Amino acid sequence: MKLVPRSLGLKTGLEIHIQLNTKRKLFCECPPVLREDEPHFRVARRLYVALSELGSVDPAAVWEVKKRRSFVYEGYRDTTCLVELDEEPPHLPDEEALTIAVAAAKIFNAKLFDEIYVMRKIVVDGSNTSGFQRTMLIAHDGLTKILGYTIGVDTIALEEDAARKIKEEGKTVYYRLDRLGIPLIEISTSPMTYEPQQVEEVAWIIGYSVKVTGKAKRGLGTVRQDVNVSIAGGAKTEIKGVPRLDLIPKVIEYEVERQLNLLKIKDELRNRGAPQPEGGYVDVTDIFRNTSSKIVRRTLEAGGVVYAVKAPGFQKLLGLEVQPGRRFGTELADYVRAWTELGGLIHSDELPGYGISADEVRAVEQKLGVSSFILLSGAEPKEVEDAVDVVVRRLRQAFEGVPEETRAANPDGTTKFMRPRPGAARMYPETDLPPVKITFEILRRAEEIASRRLEDEIERMMALGINKDMAVRIVKSPWLDYFNEWVAKYSKVPPIQIASFLLNTAKALSREGVDIVPEKIESVLDALNRGLITKEAVEEILRNMKENESAFDVAKRLGLIRMSYAEVKEIVERLVKEVGRDNVVKEAMRRYRGRVDVSDVQRALNELTQ
Repeated sequence: MKLVPRSLGLKTGLEIHIQLNTKRKLFCECPPVLREDEPHFRVARRLYVALSELGSVDPAAVWEVKKRRSFVYEGYRDTTCLVELDEEPPHLPDEEALTIAVAAAKIFNAKLFDEIYVMRKIVVDGSNTSGFQRTMLIAHDGLTKILGYTIGVDTIALEEDAARKIKEEGKTVYYRLDRLGIPLIEISTSPMTYEPQQVEEVAWIIGYSVKVTGKAKRGLGTVRQDVNVSIAGGAKTEIKGVPRLDLIPKVIEYEVERQLNLLKIKDELRNRGAPQPEGGYVDVTDIFRNTSSKIVRRTLEAGGVVYAVKAPGFQKLLGLEVQPGRRFGTELADYVRAWTELGGLIHSDELPGYGISADEVRAVEQKLGVSSFILLSGAEPKEVEDAVDVVVRRLRQAFEGVPEETRAANPDGTTKFMRPRPGAARMYPETDLPPVKITFEILRRAEEIASRRLEDEIERMMALGINKDMAVRIVKSPWLDYFNEWVAKYSKVPPIQIASFLLNTAKALSREGVDIVPEKIESVLDALNRGLITKEAVEEILRNMKENESAFDVAKRLGLIRMSYAEVKEIVERLVKEVGRDNVVKEAMRRYRGRVDVSDVQRALNELTQ
């Protein structure tokens, strides 16, 4: 990864969301389990926005409502209840989840609030049936140093997870209620000036500082990262849903690149003396009556229209690449797709193209009186008019540089517009629940949970003979809890061997397509611990192990049962005569690999010289 010059004034922030491993959901008694079987019922809803007590409306909420979507919620009679359906008031917060959140505050030396108030955070994208997410600020202003990184924590919140999106069909979105209400901690950092690669490390440290307590869920989707990025002269941009830790540096670098290019566009517009777009549109439908463009022709055959928006001064800027594979025109298209039902737009920097001819381009230029423009087409004129307003608004923002917005991470590290940044009117008190007291008992249990620290875990592993790099990799892996269990259970297998099997052997076999599950690893460790197989046979046994087959059975089938010491001794005596004692170990392992243990060979060789 390339370094970002300090002169750019890069500042980043993290919001780490960690699902907690509790017995119940945060505001009801339902179990926090995800299900894939057929739902028992479905409920259809529409959500609306209302004025706050101060008469203001959150801009992000307004944006969602304008999309005019409906929502279908899927649930189960035995694992979801009326609380998830917003047909019953929330129950008191789960004390176990509250205790874990307090423990997180202690890990990061954050200051606990005297009383905990449940708040409603407006969310009208359908992921919460009530139109808001319940959240509690637990602590603030934390500061700690872990593995050499100084980490400031602005806030630690305990909140309910959102419903799980299943699919979208037109303007209908399907959500499943199983995830709604699962407790999660949100840890928001103070602004950082670390390099992008270091920010990834900080994100890992935060997530795993909670995970090593054993109180966080493990597996795909149980930890989610949002990244805030800004540079000097730019704007704070929140990037939601970065799917993997190792993508964080790329997301930051691409966002820096995007903001720098948007600032270049602003400067170039001013240098050109470009006028602010006037707004409105010109109907150019007639120009395309006989077009060869399949995209436009499909629209016109459906009775649609083609409107052009003037963009004077934007020549060669609409096609300017702001992120790899994404141009300023792509930014405009993202806005159109987000705010309307249109699939995008066509701009003059990419024409002729898409089947639109040079003659058609000239005809549009003559009708508009400018050579730089945006084409919008759709079956519904009102929808196209809405898209015109969106494009004009975004073109005007280009004169200011970088707009504040919430963006979504793409799999390649680039980002796309998601929605406007939320405002202060988004949060208000939950009227159905009283303030929560942090009791001495909660504090006592939180201290116990927080006593298991990330650095202590790594040092404990190093004391077992594992180097620091491998110890960190074990902690990062999904095998941590299994590793601890198996080291305690299989005392005759060196911890370094267990770590190597998990990090190297299992990983290599997974790449080959071999299904590696904990039951298989444990069966192998059991056989090793009992002296039935050798460590050299492990890879071949795992590769050939069938479902419900033990490692010992596989070894018998493959002829990989460990030889007795008496057999090894006879082999060593014979090999000393054949190849000389200096070559015995190498030759024994070559001829009988997987069946003889190197320690037996060395023991027999030593006894032979005594």
